Amino acid sequence: MLRVDISDSWLIGAFVLAVGIYAEVERQKYKTLESAFLAPAIILILLGIVMFFVSFMGVLASLRDNLCLLQAFMYILGICLLIELIGGVVALIFRNHTIDFLNENIRRGIQNYYDDLDFKNIMDFVQKEFKCCGGEDYKDWTKNQYHDCSAPGPLACGVPYTCCVRNKTDIINTMCGYKTIDKERLSVQHVIYIRGCTNAVLIWFVDNYSIMAGVLLGILLPQFLGVLLSLLYITRVEDIIAEHKLSADASVAFQEKSEVERAGTGCCMCYPGEQ
Repeated sequence: MLRVDISDSWLIGAFVLAVGIYAEVERQKYKTLESAFLAPAIILILLGIVMFFVSFMGVLASLRDNLCLLQAFMYILGICLLIELIGGVVALIFRNHTIDFLNENIRRGIQNYYDDLDFKNIMDFVQKEFKCCGGEDYKDWTKNQYHDCSAPGPLACGVPYTCCVRNKTDIINTMCGYKTIDKERLSVQHVIYIRGCTNAVLIWFVDNYSIMAGVLLGILLPQFLGVLLSLLYITRVEDIIAEHKLSADASVAFQEKSEVERAGTGCCMCYPGEQ
């Protein structure tokens, strides 16, 4: 059971790593910004490396019944699980700092919105799907040199069209966010989304808590089962080793006893006249 689970994780890790490497190779052809922020390819590569090597260690340990490798596999898996739990708890306790951290990183991404295609695609998707604009609010777009109100060009003091309020039947107008940043929130709320994407995503998580609970369970439960199965497997291997050692000790003791008896018998046979 443990070997099958670890083998599956090993194959999944190798697949994730391969996809990440392919995505990064393709990304390098068009990347103009040296930044790993929100780069899916980098995330996939790191995740694939961790999954592949940890699972490979588990496969090798289970095939050879190596206690050291099995214990290392269990400890690494347990540490990863503990880090995830602690990280989640810390993020919830210091949620205000977490939100500020996210908003600050989104503003950094906005500065290079037209240079980093990874961030641009993710930001456009989030703004369209969650009906939001910017990190904290739509005024974050002033951080971009093309959307700043003092910048020349038609994009000045505007937001990307993915921030615009529209119906599914509307034809996309790429200039719908023209001259909106310098206006009051209430005057543009029917033109663009005025709430920030950080709050929009957090609200979606709260509203869909059952989905998020299922996702978290799907991530954490296999790791917990992996630690538990590893512990049981290690206990079984230790029992087998202990039984083998007892059997070997008993065999050695029996052999020594037999040698002593044979030695005693040989001593008696030295005196045939006494029979």
